[in-house]
Amino acid sequence: MEQAQVVVLSVPVKRRFNRRKLTITLAILATLVILAILIAGSLSSQAAVKTSFLNKNQAPGLGHFLGTDWLGRDMLARTLKGLSLSVLIGLGASTVSAFLALFLGIASATLGGKVDAVVSWGVDVVMGLPHLMLLILVSYALGKGLMGVTVAVAITHWPNLTRVIRAEITQLKAANYILIPKKLGHGSFYIARRHMLPHVFPQFLVGLILLFPHAILHEAAVTFLGFGLSSEQPGIGIILSESMKYLSLGYWWLSLFPGLALLATVLIFDRLGHYVRELIDPHRVHD
Repeated sequence: MEQAQVVVLSVPVKRRFNRRKLTITLAILATLVILAILIAGSLSSQAAVKTSFLNKNQAPGLGHFLGTDWLGRDMLARTLKGLSLSVLIGLGASTVSAFLALFLGIASATLGGKVDAVVSWGVDVVMGLPHLMLLILVSYALGKGLMGVTVAVAITHWPNLTRVIRAEITQLKAANYILIPKKLGHGSFYIARRHMLPHVFPQFLVGLILLFPHAILHEAAVTFLGFGLSSEQPGIGIILSESMKYLSLGYWWLSLFPGLALLATVLIFDRLGHYVRELIDPHRVHD
């Protein structure tokens, strides 16, 4: 009987250990992917804009692995440069958005009253508007370009994470290790920094990871529609938008490879976020 219990109990532990190894492996892979994209994008800045009419509209081959466009620009260099721009925007926007959500979520739950009402109203307003339309309006109002689209993505992706953190802090306020410091005279800032922040850090980390692929996709979408990066900046959205004019002529490689590169990057970080969430979710310990 004891042996059977050991076997039964060891199965969830083994599964969790395997999930942890998979999550660590994927995190290392994601980090290497980001570094490789940023380094490759930096090194290919000149090649991405270099034109050669003698080599225009070449299909993928040994000379140009991803082919060339209508101006003879190397599509591999343009894809790497565009992806590096998208990654930079995604990193900046998701980081700002996640920290904004962390601050607002903790402030809303700990201070309550008017602060909670204002934050809740802001969440409802942002979530009540069509997301893509709000992105376009903010980016256009800020003059589009790199700064405009980055700020637009950053200030429109915080509501969901804010609600999660606010709910966690609201439940946490009734815990003894929160009530005792309060009775001892410690202020709200001290309690939030020493006791609440470590508790919600896993949710913050998962939210940050999951915001990153959303930020990349939305930046590419806004740029594709003409309200993001300018044509001088070879972002993935610009590449895909320009290539639409030439698909009917049979130049399929102009959009296929940039699109696949964007999709692969997004899927890696989306999977990483889900694995991290499963790893730290207490309800999945015995899955």
